[in-house]
Amino acid sequence: MITLYGEGRGFRVAWLLEEMGLPYRLRPVDMLAGVENDTEFMAINPAGFIPAIRDGDVTMVESIAIMEYLMARHGPTPLAPGPLDPAFPAYQQFLHLGEAGLAMPMFMRVVSQILAPDDEKDNWGARKGVTMFEGRLRLVNRQLDRAPYMAGEAFTAADISVTYALQFAKRAGGYALSEAQQAYVARTTARAAYGRAMDVCAATRGWAQSHGEDVG
Repeated sequence: MITLYGEGRGFRVAWLLEEMGLPYRLRPVDMLAGVENDTEFMAINPAGFIPAIRDGDVTMVESIAIMEYLMARHGPTPLAPGPLDPAFPAYQQFLHLGEAGLAMPMFMRVVSQILAPDDEKDNWGARKGVTMFEGRLRLVNRQLDRAPYMAGEAFTAADISVTYALQFAKRAGGYALSEAQQAYVARTTARAAYGRAMDVCAATRGWAQSHGEDVG
């Protein structure tokens, strides 16, 4: 049984696990209570960030790395096009862009809004994060002009990555998505596996309070 530690970016992993039909349990990690006091989790990831997984003797951190591991170890799966597939380059690009180019820059705005003193919330780093997010978002917009999904005509794990980032930007960062972006998110989140992952996370302590109904 795979154990997934933490919600937040861990939702990407839960969604992937549901898409692949892999059994797992979601073990909550209360970041606000002080993760340093969670000795079980700190033994898994002494760096103290989520998500992480335990799969037998394997422990992994970083949501995109976890996704790639799960698809390689427990695949094959159509969620990960092979290297010779024409969809592979776009799949790889957007799988990683969802975190490195979109979610992480927007995180700089969100963490400033939540944790910074009132007179420092609109700081240079927060503004730069939004600028970076919007620049990388042009790549998503161009792809949506070409195809319904990030790798082309078929849904892949790249869509899990990018959808999470767009939802995070809207929900936590107050970013207004365009009509095309909203339509894309509606397509990806209409999948049954997304609904099942939402149900699992909603049943986990702290998820509903910290994310609310707007997560979808």
